[in-house]
Amino acid sequence: MTERLEGTVALVTGASSGIGEATARALAAQGAKVALVARRLERLEKLAKEIAGQGHTALVIEADITDQQQAIDAVERTVGDFGRLDIVVNNAGMMLLGPMKDAPTEEWDKMIDINIKGLLYVTHAALPHLIEAVGTSPRGVTDIVNISSVAGRVVNPHSGVYNLTKHGVGAVSESLRQQHSKDGVRVTIIEPGAVTTELTDHIRDGVREVVKDWIDKMTPLESHDIADAIEYAVTRPGHVSINEVLIRPTTQP
Repeated sequence: MTERLEGTVALVTGASSGIGEATARALAAQGAKVALVARRLERLEKLAKEIAGQGHTALVIEADITDQQQAIDAVERTVGDFGRLDIVVNNAGMMLLGPMKDAPTEEWDKMIDINIKGLLYVTHAALPHLIEAVGTSPRGVTDIVNISSVAGRVVNPHSGVYNLTKHGVGAVSESLRQQHSKDGVRVTIIEPGAVTTELTDHIRDGVREVVKDWIDKMTPLESHDIADAIEYAVTRPGHVSINEVLIRPTTQP
C-alpha cells in the first residue's frame, strides 16, 4: 500500500543535482511541497520552475549546511513558508578518495563537515518540527532519510575517511531511530553503490580516473533509482518503517 504525500512538506539537501534533484522531483510528484536546499542557486531555481510547471510546489533555499546557522535558517524558512515539516532527506555529501599518506587534509575536513556535521545540523533543527507534525499528519508519522553509501558497510584502502563519515551516518541514524520511533519519527538510511552523479567530479586528479574506470566496468545506478527507494520508504503506511536499504548495481563487486 502506498500513502501519497498530499498535505506534507519535504526538505531535501543537495537538491541541485543528482540524487537530491531526483528525490525532490519524486516527492513533489507524490504531492509533497518541497524545499530545495543547496548552494547552487541557479540550478535550484531551474528545478523549482520545472516542478512548478508540473503543477507542484517548490521553495528555493540557497544555503551551505556546513554552517550551522544556515542549516537552522533553511529549516525555519521551510516551516515559516509551508507551515510544517514532515520529511527531511539528508542527501548533501562529498566523496574525496585517495591514499591517506600525503592526502590533503582539508579534504577530510570537507567530508566531515558536510557528510556528518551538515546532516547533524539539519536534523537537530528539524527534529522539533518533525515531532510536532506527527500530531497533524494524515500519515501519523514523519520521516528522516539519511543518504549513506555502500562505503558505510565496506571499507576500501583508499576511502578510509569517507568510510569513517558514512559509518558515522549509519550509527547516528540507528541512534535517532531508537530515540524517536516512539514519537512517530521514522528513520531510514539509504546506502547506494555506484551511481552516475557528480560525486566523483571532486576527487583529485589521478584518483578520479581510477574510480571512473572502475565504474565504467559496470552499469551504474542512476539517481532516479535511489529516488525510487526514498519514495518507497516515505510512502509506506504509518505502521511500517523501512530502516535500511542497500542498493548496488547488479554487476558491482
